[in-house]
Amino acid sequence: MAEEADPTSVDPDYERHGGFPRFSPADPGPGFGEFVAGMRRLQDLAVSADPDDATWDVAAAKVAELVELLAPSQAGELVGPAGRSLKLPAAGSLLLPPWQITAFGPDGVALDVTFSRYHVGGNNAVHGGVLPLLFDTLFGMTIRAVRRPISRTAFLHVDYRKVTPIDVQLSARGWVREIDGRKTFVNAELRDPDGALLAEANGLMVRLLPHQP
Repeated sequence: MAEEADPTSVDPDYERHGGFPRFSPADPGPGFGEFVAGMRRLQDLAVSADPDDATWDVAAAKVAELVELLAPSQAGELVGPAGRSLKLPAAGSLLLPPWQITAFGPDGVALDVTFSRYHVGGNNAVHGGVLPLLFDTLFGMTIRAVRRPISRTAFLHVDYRKVTPIDVQLSARGWVREIDGRKTFVNAELRDPDGALLAEANGLMVRLLPHQP
């Protein structure tokens, strides 16, 4: 990812936006990457495994042990490495499908992204509600890439063109369509390996006023 511009250079009121966390990259040890990869696999199994009752009891006990191990280290927003580890898929966030940035600049953002069993809504197709999450994330990244001030999503509209498959590397792209004062109008699309359009989105990002969170 390209280095983030100093937010105050494009928005002098940055520090007054309700304490909006200032992003800084994290570089945790390899154990975190292995942990995230394992958790992604566990999420897939959590929605697809069908073992006997005894196996569920053992699995529940192991999860409880893991919760007990990590609970004392719980930290605030943008303190832990999740979402800030730029070398990992989706920057180490389990909220999002694993993506990797392929372009980041004034023309917008491009990603490679792969959905898995965890994201299925039915019939091995990605749940329709997952795609707005991807597009909203892409909109936020696009705002940063084009060096617009801190903005929040005012609206997001998605058109579904084809079924989105799992276990296939797809490409997503976001770009700015128009800027009007505090308003930034953004577009995005998701395509399969053959270039077929799976879904597209348009939205409005609005620059925060001083003291707005």
